[in-house]
Amino acid sequence: MSCSRTTEGVDKDKVASLPEPQANVVPEPYTKRFKGKPVSKFVDPCAEASKASMDCMNHHDYDRDKCLDYFQAYRDCKKAWQEQLRADRRAGKIA
Repeated sequence: MSCSRTTEGVDKDKVASLPEPQANVVPEPYTKRFKGKPVSKFVDPCAEASKASMDCMNHHDYDRDKCLDYFQAYRDCKKAWQEQLRADRRAGKIA
């Protein structure tokens, strides 16, 4: 069985193109994510940013320095989500 690998050990056939880091900075609206979710299921509006950062790590053989932009995009997304959640709680939109 042959496998097409690069010199870095990553299978070219399985590596999808990585999105731009800043494409995932804005979280998906949490009200959309929470509707219809099972009671015990964790919901993360920044799941796409999280997946992009892990895909970057896989693509670059876990070299963190090459994925710093993706990590920052995930942190920015989480921060925006938390600010949105706090503002909605203050406004009485959610309990």
